[in-house]
Amino acid sequence: MQDAFYTGGADVPAFKGDVPPEDVKDDPNMQAPTPSAPTLDQMGHVDGYENVGFNAAALPPPSYDEATRGPPPERREFTNVPTITEEDAREALLQHVAEHCCYGKGAATQMTFRELKSSSAFHYTLETFTESRSTCWAYEPYKGQDIDGPERGHAPGPWDIQATPPNLFKPSKLDVEVPHTASVKPCHNCYARGYTRCFRCHGRGRLFCHSCNGTGGRKRCYTCNGFGQVDCAVCKTRGNLKCYIKLTIMWKNHMKDHIVERTALPDHLIRTVSGQVAFEEQQPRVWPINHFPDQEVNTASKAIVTEQSRAYPTERVLMQRHRVRIVPVTLAYYTWNDKPGSFFVYGFEKKVHAPDYPQQCCCGCTIL
Repeated sequence: MQDAFYTGGADVPAFKGDVPPEDVKDDPNMQAPTPSAPTLDQMGHVDGYENVGFNAAALPPPSYDEATRGPPPERREFTNVPTITEEDAREALLQHVAEHCCYGKGAATQMTFRELKSSSAFHYTLETFTESRSTCWAYEPYKGQDIDGPERGHAPGPWDIQATPPNLFKPSKLDVEVPHTASVKPCHNCYARGYTRCFRCHGRGRLFCHSCNGTGGRKRCYTCNGFGQVDCAVCKTRGNLKCYIKLTIMWKNHMKDHIVERTALPDHLIRTVSGQVAFEEQQPRVWPINHFPDQEVNTASKAIVTEQSRAYPTERVLMQRHRVRIVPVTLAYYTWNDKPGSFFVYGFEKKVHAPDYPQQCCCGCTIL
């Protein structure tokens, strides 16, 4: 049978490498293989980076003396947060009811308040902003760009390269080419030819048709258009690669917190609302709080600061910041239909936690 070709392309494959003796069957689901990395012995030698591979490896920072941080700064006294009235509590509850389509507002409107118990929740947080560095070999197509190789000088150590985070306490990442580590190498994937054997037709340029009902027809390979070869996915037809050591700098913000809340209000709700920032301090190394009126906050601060000081051995601590927020919490006791009940109002937003609200069914039906 005469070969059936698509229009355009090559009638004779251009690929001159290793090809199978027979045309192969077409597999429309076949995907291009993932190119492998070159071998490490192709990368050459760079003093100080002898153990660098293609997978990023974390590099512990040089030691530094935490004792130079000086004495703790002077700290101001703490203030109290405002309390709410019965009118505030009712308005907050009505807003909470309005946010639930099946809640009835009759109870919120008609209830009689018996007592409002005001208290404060304390939310202590410590942020530790760190920097980590890792190195690995990297490569890209060589397009004639400048090559900063060992002949220009000794490669600096990974922690000797200057870098400044864009913003404190915000995660970010920076990739840097280590100076004096670059070189040009032949592409390992295509052996410096700029092309590779077509993965679909194996270099023959033609395929057995998979839809001719067994008549043996052939067609031009639509991946290589009959040439039997495709552009190298690694060097992008350039034939050569620029190889260099890549330094990856990661800035991370680690946060630890502790909540002091002595009512039945779930602690996690305190994190979701605002309060009064009664204390905030930022230093390269903070001292634990020791003057807060609630001793549990002081104890938590000491434990968290101590734990965070040794929590990240492969990262350099750049800055720390800790604060105490005072979040108002009011427990409202009420009576409705001769039955007692209660709910919480918390945060400056006056959010409500009322799991036992009496009208939670559609049409305002009472749960008995």
